[in-house]
Amino acid sequence: MRKISQILIGLVLVLIGPISAQAETVTVTDIAGREVAVNVPIKRAILGEGRQLYIIAAIDRENPAARIVGWRKDLIEADPATYQAYLAKFPEFADIPAFEGLEQSLIDIETTIAQKPDIVFLNLETKRAVEEAAYIEKLGALDIPVVYVDFRNSPEVNTEPSIRLFGKLFGKQDRAEEFIAFRAEEIAKITDRLASVKPERPKVFIDRAAGFYEDCCHSFGDGNFGAMVEMAGGDNIAKDLIPGTFGQINAEQVIVSDPDHIIVTSAMWDVYVPGGKWVPVGPGADPDEIVEKLKFYPTRPAYLGIKAQKTKAFHAVWHQFYNSPYQFVAIQQIAKWFHPELFADIDPDETFKQLHDRFLPIDYQPGYFGTLSN
Repeated sequence: MRKISQILIGLVLVLIGPISAQAETVTVTDIAGREVAVNVPIKRAILGEGRQLYIIAAIDRENPAARIVGWRKDLIEADPATYQAYLAKFPEFADIPAFEGLEQSLIDIETTIAQKPDIVFLNLETKRAVEEAAYIEKLGALDIPVVYVDFRNSPEVNTEPSIRLFGKLFGKQDRAEEFIAFRAEEIAKITDRLASVKPERPKVFIDRAAGFYEDCCHSFGDGNFGAMVEMAGGDNIAKDLIPGTFGQINAEQVIVSDPDHIIVTSAMWDVYVPGGKWVPVGPGADPDEIVEKLKFYPTRPAYLGIKAQKTKAFHAVWHQFYNSPYQFVAIQQIAKWFHPELFADIDPDETFKQLHDRFLPIDYQPGYFGTLSN
């Protein structure tokens, strides 16, 4: 009889165990200001932006592939070197269902539903398309919550709260706060010194996604790389000409503004523009090839006769910094281009290496920057 009682108690404990271990439901406020109830920690996530891996890998370092059950192809296509580095370390990335689309496009709802995710992470800029397609309601009917994050539209404002959202939902709050603190400390190395010294600000034009676009002159307004230029001690000539974050101005306006520096944002875009004029900055890039392809840009009609052309102040920077929590590395490098003596002790490559060593599961490979002014 006693043995039977022990068996019954054991069965009860087995039954109670899963109940006590059930996920906790929390309500978070996403970047769109929506209150969303989510069971945490999440175990199955759909990424509306494949490059959201940049932060997931930092907070879920042991195996960043483990909780991703579907994603957009942008990381695979726009940043193939990074994808291959993660694939070599975690072969299971090859098994993640991937769907097509651009930043503002809809996710593949059939793939999403089939994967039975705990959550769907969407870029803030998809909000209008998602609302028009009633995806929130369709997924909500299946108890699949949607959370908006933003590393692209207004990263200077939304990066920290987006990191905190990932930390909360992945059950990695301490890790997220550690990353936020590191990021803030590295930005302050630039902004605090600029605030103290107040050097003259050079005029800057940002050639956005150079080589992806054939026409001129795509750039940034007062957000994203536009904000990074200002934080790095420059004067973005397009900040009052482009309403919002992204836009285009004409070549004549660039010539009239006569910028001291041209910053070319680019990447390895052979998938999108085979043999194009893009500059192959990114992990493991050949520095000689970067310089050789950057030499084309001073010949563009928009830059003929400007100060930057005369001094060869043309610089290339990895475009993916525009959509990543790693932007502070770009701020450091841009500051060195503008104010080399003031920031002679700052080493952006070392900063990025420290980020990899402390937070990421892959090794650092230089190649994210290039310049003609050396």
